[in-house]
Amino acid sequence: MKIAVHAALAAALLAPVAASAQDDDIRKFTAEDVFNLEWANDPQVSPDGETVAYVRMGYDKAKDSPVGSVWVVDVDSGAHRPLITGAGSYNAPRWSPDGRRLAYMAVEDGKPEMRVRYMDDGSSFSVAQLFQPPQGYDWSPDGRTIAFSMFTKGETPSFATPPEKPEGAEWAEPVRVFDDLVYRFDGQGWLKEGAAHIYVVPADGGSPRQLTKGDNGFGSPEWLDENTILAVGNDVENPDLDPIESEIYAISVNSGDRRALTTRDGPDGSPAVSPDGRRIAYTGYDDKVLAYQQTDLWVMDANGAEPRNLTADFDHSVSSPEWAANGRGVYVTAEVNGQNVLALVDLNGGVDQLADDVGGTSLGRPYASGGFSASDEGRRSVVAYTQGASSRPADLAILTGSGDPRRVTDLNSDALGHIQLAEIEEIQVESSVDGRTVEAWIAKPPGFTADGSYPMILEIHGGPFAMYTPHFAAEIQRYAAEGYVTVYANPRGSTGYGEDFALEIDRAYPGEDYDDLMSVVDAVVAKNYADPGRLFVTGGSGGGVLTSWIVGKTDRFAAAATIKPVINWTTMALAGDIAAFVGRHWMRAQPWEDPELYWRLSPISLVGNVTTPTLVMVGEEDYRTPAWEAEQFYGALKLQDVPTALIRVPGASHSIAARPSNLIAKTDNIMGWFAKYDPAKEDEAEGGDSD
Repeated sequence: MKIAVHAALAAALLAPVAASAQDDDIRKFTAEDVFNLEWANDPQVSPDGETVAYVRMGYDKAKDSPVGSVWVVDVDSGAHRPLITGAGSYNAPRWSPDGRRLAYMAVEDGKPEMRVRYMDDGSSFSVAQLFQPPQGYDWSPDGRTIAFSMFTKGETPSFATPPEKPEGAEWAEPVRVFDDLVYRFDGQGWLKEGAAHIYVVPADGGSPRQLTKGDNGFGSPEWLDENTILAVGNDVENPDLDPIESEIYAISVNSGDRRALTTRDGPDGSPAVSPDGRRIAYTGYDDKVLAYQQTDLWVMDANGAEPRNLTADFDHSVSSPEWAANGRGVYVTAEVNGQNVLALVDLNGGVDQLADDVGGTSLGRPYASGGFSASDEGRRSVVAYTQGASSRPADLAILTGSGDPRRVTDLNSDALGHIQLAEIEEIQVESSVDGRTVEAWIAKPPGFTADGSYPMILEIHGGPFAMYTPHFAAEIQRYAAEGYVTVYANPRGSTGYGEDFALEIDRAYPGEDYDDLMSVVDAVVAKNYADPGRLFVTGGSGGGVLTSWIVGKTDRFAAAATIKPVINWTTMALAGDIAAFVGRHWMRAQPWEDPELYWRLSPISLVGNVTTPTLVMVGEEDYRTPAWEAEQFYGALKLQDVPTALIRVPGASHSIAARPSNLIAKTDNIMGWFAKYDPAKEDEAEGGDSD
């Protein structure tokens, strides 16, 4: 018998699932509401600190995709108005040094281009005709030139010359030939031969000039001075064999000559030049070849001398460095105990946490996310950031001087103001393994009462080196709206709780994080929040690994849904897009060198124990945890006559929920599967209850 769980079936199964009565007047968060969500992204403070440009994101229901427009907010008055809108999508605004122009990216009819807008009269033009979408870009200090990176085609390997095809003939597609270790990548598909390189183009339009060449790529351009551009790359013979390694290079604008300013074994990136041009802030670490290593903030002289670690005593990874206007410190974001924090690091290593609610730009699941920017001039300190909350996606917030953050947008009151969302409760749980504290959150359905009757979903994050936050997430809200007490946690291995906590799963994943999660489940049941006979579990990526591991370790869950899992570390480590990292850093051995380790940590090793009805889902173009991983688990479950179904999402990469219709299909099919195996539903069916 073929099993298929389609949207119609899922919707039919999504009757109220809580045993307690629900208030019929409560307007709950529905699948259709997903299309109405908006969020702030990529804020950019003007050099004079008077205006913030940001990208207002939303979903185009007709095109089933996220789209952006550029809006501006006056810092003092809070006046909010559109700047760049239209039929396409517009993003990545970047101010010129004098604040009189704004560069931005436009995508219209599927064609991306870089444009510049004059702020005085609103006129704009395309900077150059580009045949590939430009990536990160930066204005020169004098505002005359823009540097950017762009994919540049290389020579495709070939070992034969095909015969000439007759005119009008319908021959097969020509063969693809690869000679690189990484020949396909998640979200990009089959890779073309070539690499990203640095270009410069006149800011008033003209012909781009290529500065870097070769087989290895360079990105993240940042002007050091009017004659020098900083870029990040790994210019060695076989960079794919050391996938995290990178250096910061200084590139001459005149000659294209480059030299490495960093030389250590480890990743160095995100260069930011101080206001006086004398120092460079950057992020990185000395590679100890571990599965996880904390990223620190470093500062060096402009010539690469005297590198200093400013956050050696701050036990949290930092990212996105940006200098304060007075040059006395560097703004960063950091994951700190379940919150994404905006902090100012002074040049002696002191860390001042300015805001703990950066986030709200991860719409599907509540991952740490968000961004910020600061003014370039010293008249006053102005920082704008994306502010997350449990009740809405990101709004724009502004910090001026030493005051408190001020939210200056309200993007979702129209969409969510009349809806009763899930209340989010934080809990701290002691792990049964060693008493370590595990942070978790509970999303309680509208009308919730602690009567022990509710079904519960344990939702597990991926990564596994990642961090959940209490911020708004559409998937969590959908589960809760349909009556599920929904629990999500940061078990050992999660980031944000110190390097030692993350490294608890080094060469031991999945392992004791399983016990952490079971301790969280026990705590929720003990609060009388959930019926212990109506427990369900799901997770994606690393969460899919743990879901598959859990059903091999216990039968306490009524049903499970494993989403884009790794089932067999051997097959993933040989052909996934990050295969080199898995072997070198994660396992520190190749499959033929330590097959026992690979087998012992693979959920497929426990599949003989599985009795839990388990749904398997994966994107058809997922090259991070490729479709064959899910298919192996599905096949193994079928061979054992365990109830299962396989859902393949056409056109989807590892980011299954990137398109709103796929986000809806993902959550509704998961809930449809759970309702199918909900003991309360089975009892109703056996009792002849047609409601």
